[in-house]
Amino acid sequence: MGDTGLKRHGRDRRPGGNDVARLAGVSQKTVSRVFNNEPNVTTDTRERVLAAAQQLGYRPNGAARALLTGRTYRLGVVALGTSHFGPSSLLVALERAARSINYALSIANSFEDDPSGLAEAVDNLLAQGVDAIILSEPVDDGEEPLVVDVPVLTLGAAPVVHAPTVLSVRAAEGGDAAAAATRHLLDLGHRTVHHIAGPQRWWAARERLENWRHTLVAAGADVPEAAEGDWTAARGYEIGKVLARDPGVTAIFAANDEMAIGAIHALHEAGRPVPGEVSVVGFDDIPVAAHVWPPLTTVSSDNAELASVGLNYLVDYLNQPDSPPAPPPKHVHNLVIRDSTAHPPATEKGDTRA
Repeated sequence: MGDTGLKRHGRDRRPGGNDVARLAGVSQKTVSRVFNNEPNVTTDTRERVLAAAQQLGYRPNGAARALLTGRTYRLGVVALGTSHFGPSSLLVALERAARSINYALSIANSFEDDPSGLAEAVDNLLAQGVDAIILSEPVDDGEEPLVVDVPVLTLGAAPVVHAPTVLSVRAAEGGDAAAAATRHLLDLGHRTVHHIAGPQRWWAARERLENWRHTLVAAGADVPEAAEGDWTAARGYEIGKVLARDPGVTAIFAANDEMAIGAIHALHEAGRPVPGEVSVVGFDDIPVAAHVWPPLTTVSSDNAELASVGLNYLVDYLNQPDSPPAPPPKHVHNLVIRDSTAHPPATEKGDTRA
């Protein structure tokens, strides 16, 4: 690729799509297809167009694209106004994934203490003319369904939505995260697993609690009463102090890592070592989880993969709205086994487990 020759009346001018097409040796329509992330473009051609665009410093004009296509190439994300690791890291991953496919994001927060926050956040995004709505970590706003007049993508559990099309990315069959965490503790020989649940207005917290309960029932194990937390280490510590007083507690699954770490603090303080007397599993695999003592067994949800899978699924549909949506893709969680889980202590009469 040689001299770009972008001059107008002796001055440099802004490169256009036709300049990219000329430099890459393709048609202007092909350039449009690449930047609109449309199908039927070979990998070699796509890379050639992107290389030419980078050399020229070309950026597609969003307003012009909207006039030509009737789309804004902007997606609305309903997020929670929270600093907790799971929601905040997913939001960063969504922004990064959107940028990689030449989409912009508009973000509206749905605050946990606002009973009408979800509907108001959606209305705010629709007023900006977004092409679709993404529900990321929604909370329950009541019994009324959410009404949206553009396609909706839900990531994980979500409320009832009335929309032209509702797409969803859920955990892979047989690989549900909470179930895997609970089964891991049962497979180690623990007779049951206690649960420190997340706040039940969160759909994700409900899903984890239900899958924990279902796994215990399916295994024929007792189902202890779950204790509802608030995602914080402080609340995990308070619940951990109560659980530490019960000698029958040998395994705990917490709905996030912060509560798990708080519970471990309480257990150590009560003289109940982890995992010597009590095994603990968390959720999220926050960066510090591998560096607490003992290193925490937890569920790792690859938010970068979830964001990429979800956005590509949504954009594929937006590019071909007259075709039936593809089958929903599945998102796989991974159980990361570290040193906070072990076989239960052999303290009961006739129990020979080591």
